Amino acid sequence: MKTNKPLNLISKITLLIVMCGLISISCKKSDEPSTDTTTTTDPVVTDPGTSTNNMGLILNTTKAYQGYLLFAPKQYTATYLINNDGRIMHQWSASKYPPGQSVYLLESGHILRSCMTKGKLSSGGGEGGRIEEYDWDDNLVWQLDFSTDTYMQHHDIRRLPNGNILMLVIEKKTYAECIAAGFNPAKFQPDIAQNGMMVPDYVAEIKPTLPIGGTVVWEWHTWDHLIQDFDATKLNYGVVKSHPELVDCAGDQKALPSFWNHMNSIDYNPAFDQIALSVRGNSEVWIIDHSTTTAEAKGHTGGKRGKGGDLLYRWGNPACYRTGTVSDQRYFQQHDVEWVKSDCPGAGNLTCFDNGLGRGDYSTAEEFTPAVDANGNYTMVAGTVTGPATYTWFYKGTTANPLYSENISGANRLPNGNTIICSGTVGQFIEVTSAGEIVWKYICPVSATGPMTQGATIPTDAARAGELMNSVFRVYKYPLDYAAYKGRTLTAGKKVEN
Repeated sequence: MKTNKPLNLISKITLLIVMCGLISISCKKSDEPSTDTTTTTDPVVTDPGTSTNNMGLILNTTKAYQGYLLFAPKQYTATYLINNDGRIMHQWSASKYPPGQSVYLLESGHILRSCMTKGKLSSGGGEGGRIEEYDWDDNLVWQLDFSTDTYMQHHDIRRLPNGNILMLVIEKKTYAECIAAGFNPAKFQPDIAQNGMMVPDYVAEIKPTLPIGGTVVWEWHTWDHLIQDFDATKLNYGVVKSHPELVDCAGDQKALPSFWNHMNSIDYNPAFDQIALSVRGNSEVWIIDHSTTTAEAKGHTGGKRGKGGDLLYRWGNPACYRTGTVSDQRYFQQHDVEWVKSDCPGAGNLTCFDNGLGRGDYSTAEEFTPAVDANGNYTMVAGTVTGPATYTWFYKGTTANPLYSENISGANRLPNGNTIICSGTVGQFIEVTSAGEIVWKYICPVSATGPMTQGATIPTDAARAGELMNSVFRVYKYPLDYAAYKGRTLTAGKKVEN
């Protein structure tokens, strides 16, 4: 790999003369707007180690992927699209809600965002309850409230190719329903008895009705695929180790909280018509079949794979299906499990941000190659640890550039082979090469009151230990030729921070 060498003194003087002497423009101050369009590919480069910023752009090199990054500060209502120089290319500010939690830029130029609401039902983390879609001009074109005292949308959503929306939802199950399902009450954390309920996850597919509302056209419920070996009088009693396709009521064998599964991301694979679910409560990824009907999704047969709604594949923590040892665990309460897109190196693999709880005070961005054939059929054998044995690639961070976020966060692959990583609790975005070199770095300069002033102290979040008020759930970097920009002139404005 070719390495960029620093300019020597003569080269720097020559470059300065060319820029300020031969080009008949005046030099701008760093906080004044510059111009940029979707056809501009020349990066503005900040030499590593020379930035004195404590927020906003910290590092920008020629190895960074040329694109625009979308982020929504967790404590604020605006959504920003910035270039590699940290300047605003576009902004959406009409929503009255902070994100709850994910935000996407669609090919139409619209943004699809989940919203943090104060609903009657609570997961205790990743609250949502509402979805909004805004056009490029910040007009609200669709809204859906999905929160009652028995269910609530949370964390993540995905737009399907047919325009429908997949979303994560919690549903209320009373204490009596939990006992009837074979749960061992001795393993409940106190909040289940105190609140009289658990809130397991399900997946809902919504067909939007513009401009308000929608219809549920498909569902999959964790509750329909339980197995347990505690109460032999229940229909779901069985040998857990013999059924990795089912979900053990004992979870990861630790004490169970009310937000039991704690799913935090959902992704869709159009080639296989499958859904990937990041299940933090189990430290696993689950893959399920979307080709089923809702009736088939409740059972164990049907769909393209013939397995109904049972798990097609699971990976990360074999203790959840009573197999392997502690040394076989690979995920540690991770976030953001996504398929690598078809135009990126490692296409078809799965990436994630592994928060690292229970492993030590460090997080990692990881990629692994699932045990699947070209037709979307997985290898999962009862009594054995589901492969692969380890990661295809991972990034850990260093002493000089540590990586640790106890919660939220994300990582996804870019078309040039780099990986964009959001260390969410501290609002830090880094882009790393396959060799682990940091080639771009940015720190969110927005808190609950809006953009901060460069150099100001970033406040801590009094409600969440170890989290700052500039936290961000997840980020995405879109290419310069992304369809959302077609027919539009994008001009780089000021930086986000004051």
